[in-house]
Amino acid sequence: MKRLLPVLALGVLTLAGCANTAPYGGDVYRGSQAQTGQRVTFGTITALRQVQIQADSRAGGIIGTGGGAVIGGLLGNQIGGGSGRRLATAAGAIGGAVAGSNIEESANRVAAWEIEIRRDDGQHIVVVQKADRDFQTGQRVRLIGSGANLTVAPY
Repeated sequence: MKRLLPVLALGVLTLAGCANTAPYGGDVYRGSQAQTGQRVTFGTITALRQVQIQADSRAGGIIGTGGGAVIGGLLGNQIGGGSGRRLATAAGAIGGAVAGSNIEESANRVAAWEIEIRRDDGQHIVVVQKADRDFQTGQRVRLIGSGANLTVAPY
């Protein structure tokens, strides 16, 4: 059991670093956006809804699934002996892989706003971005960029 605790600690710390949620905020720009002209339009928030963004895992889910399988297999290996131990190890690895995958998926969710905006030209658009600031219905906002590179900021 003493040798299992460092493995468990390492697994938890590894899973904690899986999410890459930085690019979903309104205050974060990608390197390709720096030193480029951005289009700015203005509008008014007409509706807000809290949603979640499922962030991509940096390792493509391998860390959660693989780490969970290793930890589950090690735990299962502590049970019984002979063929019972082998079955417990296999069952632990499978259960750990499923649990690790679910933990990683949950850790990679980001609280976000779905922001519906009536632009000053009368057109309605919806932008989803990380809930890193408070917005309110009726609030004037700036829309910076265009297409997939659109950020909503207070006016």
